[in-house]
Amino acid sequence: MKNLSQLGFLALVYLCLVLPAVGQGAKNPIIHADVPDIAIIRVGDTYYMSSTTMHMSPGVPIMKSKDLVNWKLVNYAYDTLANVDELTFTNGKSTYGRGSWASSLRHHNGTFYVTTFAQTTEKTHVYTTKDIEKGPWKAISFRPSYHDHTLFFEEDGRVYLIYGAGKLRMVELQTDLSGPKPGTDRVLIENASAPAGSTINLQAEGSQLFKVNGKYYLFNITWPKDGMRTVVVNRADKITGPYEGRLALQDKGVAQGGLIDTPNGDWYAYLFRDYGAVGRIPYLVPVKWEDGWPVLGIDGKVPDKLNLPASKGLMPGIVASDEFTRKKGEAALPLVWQWNHNPDNQLWSVTERKGFLRLTTGRVDTSFLLARNTLTQRTIGPESAGATLLDVSRMKDGDFAGLALLQQRYGLVGVKFENGAKFIVMVNAQSGRPEEVGRIPLQQNNVYLKAECDFKERKDEANFFYSLDGKTWKKIGSPLKMVYTLPHFMGYRFGLFNYATKTPGGQVDFDYFRIEDRITAPGN
Repeated sequence: MKNLSQLGFLALVYLCLVLPAVGQGAKNPIIHADVPDIAIIRVGDTYYMSSTTMHMSPGVPIMKSKDLVNWKLVNYAYDTLANVDELTFTNGKSTYGRGSWASSLRHHNGTFYVTTFAQTTEKTHVYTTKDIEKGPWKAISFRPSYHDHTLFFEEDGRVYLIYGAGKLRMVELQTDLSGPKPGTDRVLIENASAPAGSTINLQAEGSQLFKVNGKYYLFNITWPKDGMRTVVVNRADKITGPYEGRLALQDKGVAQGGLIDTPNGDWYAYLFRDYGAVGRIPYLVPVKWEDGWPVLGIDGKVPDKLNLPASKGLMPGIVASDEFTRKKGEAALPLVWQWNHNPDNQLWSVTERKGFLRLTTGRVDTSFLLARNTLTQRTIGPESAGATLLDVSRMKDGDFAGLALLQQRYGLVGVKFENGAKFIVMVNAQSGRPEEVGRIPLQQNNVYLKAECDFKERKDEANFFYSLDGKTWKKIGSPLKMVYTLPHFMGYRFGLFNYATKTPGGQVDFDYFRIEDRITAPGN
């Protein structure tokens, strides 16, 4: 009996250790944040991913993972895309919703290649480096701007781009990728959307080409009328075709991406899903091979759980708090930060006042959406909150500074300096035009500000708060109904801002930015 009791005790211990681990693997989405248009490669046992951040600088973020689930920002392909009015917010121009779009990511003969394209510049941009994590990058650009292209290195040394929408085309590039070879542009697939039906709203685009066991597989997204975002795969024995197509996945609107394998031989499709105000969020879908075709999903469905390691969360790999203290040799800004359009680097500093981010106004602006040097990072789902402590003692009359949730229909909480007096205000632009819906006199130089986002089940609601002591928080203004709009084409972002409406030269100091993956109870 004693031995049986010991065995029973050991069994109980085993169950206590093992059972909690059941179901604790990776879950979809693998990143509940705006990381769209993903391209993934594997180099040895390390994965690298590029994505789209459009009008943000620096741009084309590069992320690294060892398990396909836990990702960390390690670099950007460029600091600024170009120096034009649309990107520098000058002469009333902007590049919201444009900038650089879907990138292609490759590793070939020891060199990493990131290619992207931009309506803003009307060019195709090529970035190369031997060290994708540290750089430096070499930049080449040429006309035209090849829409949603995929870069492909053929074994015979030739280099191709496949691009377009619906009618997909292929062009051969010069071997140094300096531009297209004249006379090589041709139609590759007359109607790549065909496997999804005859009535299509969004023609097949987002091309990504792969070669597996001697065959070529071209992944595209399309969107049938009265349907959902759909994955289509075309297959060929030669890169030049002919191609035959299949509908590969039609579930939850999860689409656009490509194939990746693991060192142990498992295959996944990496895709993303439009998920309301938080943005376009990445999913992984298991792939098995049947008759030379990739079969996506479990019985055609996107699984909620994956046979991969569990996520450790998105902080600090994708988003992170920042106390704005810098040690010698550290970057002025961690990679989680991006500027809304190109920054004016003369007008911000983390060294002028140690432990603070200082934003100085350099011109007069008419609205928040045209204000330069707004510093941003992603919101995350299903919940997130961002908070800051703002010193407004160096503001000038007409200045407005604070904490934003950036999208076309934005929300702000901040301090306005008007006619010699300061006020805490909340601005709500959910109607499409900004309305001041809360105003409280401010009698001190320091104020705490907070924005909370609820993305659960696409509730997409934000609330704004202030505190005079950092302990007692009070809601201000009205809830912001967050809406993902195509003019901005990006999920909501936290933003730290300061702009002048009368006289340039005013300054504000942000003591910190702290992000959490939870919100407090309403009204607290």
